[in-house]
Amino acid sequence: MSNEINKKEGKGLGFFETYLTVWVAACILIGVAIGQFMPQVPEALSKFTYYEISIPVAILIWLMIYPMMLKIDFTSIVEATKKPKGLVVTCVTNWLIKPFTMYLIAAFFLKGVFSALIPSALANEYVAGAVILGAAPCTAMVFVWSHLTKGDPAYTLVQVAVNDIILLFAFTPIVAILLGVTDVFVPYGTLFLSVILFIVIPFVGGYFSRKYIVENKGIEYFENVFLKKFDHVTIVGLLLTLIIIFTFQGDVIISNPLHIALIAIPLTIQTFFIFAIAYGWAKAWKLPHSVAAPAGMIGASNFFELAVAVAISLFGLNSGATLATVVGVLVEVPVMLALVRIANKTRHWFPEIAKGN
Repeated sequence: MSNEINKKEGKGLGFFETYLTVWVAACILIGVAIGQFMPQVPEALSKFTYYEISIPVAILIWLMIYPMMLKIDFTSIVEATKKPKGLVVTCVTNWLIKPFTMYLIAAFFLKGVFSALIPSALANEYVAGAVILGAAPCTAMVFVWSHLTKGDPAYTLVQVAVNDIILLFAFTPIVAILLGVTDVFVPYGTLFLSVILFIVIPFVGGYFSRKYIVENKGIEYFENVFLKKFDHVTIVGLLLTLIIIFTFQGDVIISNPLHIALIAIPLTIQTFFIFAIAYGWAKAWKLPHSVAAPAGMIGASNFFELAVAVAISLFGLNSGATLATVVGVLVEVPVMLALVRIANKTRHWFPEIAKGN
């Protein structure tokens, strides 16, 4: 039975989705090459950055999220708020487990296993950057991962919104406790701008687009014709986003290859570990796959714009902490694509419908 399900899943993937890993690798190489051989491109793009958020990247992320927001109606959001189990899974995982396991795993590798390769003071900075990443769950890209795993768009929106609210109050004390610092600065401008760009604008756009099309063309046209026009928009937006992001990271990758590889190891292990906790917990609670997959993705991925901004404010632009947050950007997409693949291949583990989640 599971083989039949997997075959159906494979047939459901389009050309872009089937070879997505290849396209991602190609776009990373293209981005690095542009940054190295056409430095005027990242210089021009950097002028359109506000509160550490690249506006060109924000527009592309909006294009990625918009097709998912089209599928949300207000009724489904209200229903999602009545199903607390999925919210409990993601909130407990993100705020009571993830930051602390990030610290332990990062310290074990960077200050222990790799102590002969990384100076002690620098290792402490790398751990600090990892902790900052661990205390900032994803806001935007999780909509993409949810889309690729056929997640419930309304429930994903509620999960992200609840985590953003908690972030306002929990981020500072968690980082302060784990790093032993008292002057943690939260760039609220980055946080609020992110919420507006990645949640409010695409949701409002999707809501009114859906309302207008359904009222004028009917629900059948909307679902069978209009939505299909956006089948590849999310994937193309993701690939273009990668090119832009990596035009800024070429120098970092080329000048610090060993340390980047060493930092990537605990970050990767932590990502799989946190996903396993949330995903496994959701399975034990018999939640539907459309809720379980996004719950795991939110904790596994990170709000790297916020993390980078905080690392710079605390430790400086050229610090090890900032480098660690940048490495988080480098490893996130390949690792998250691996988790998407795992989630899709294990869809048959979950019930199709679960009430009271």
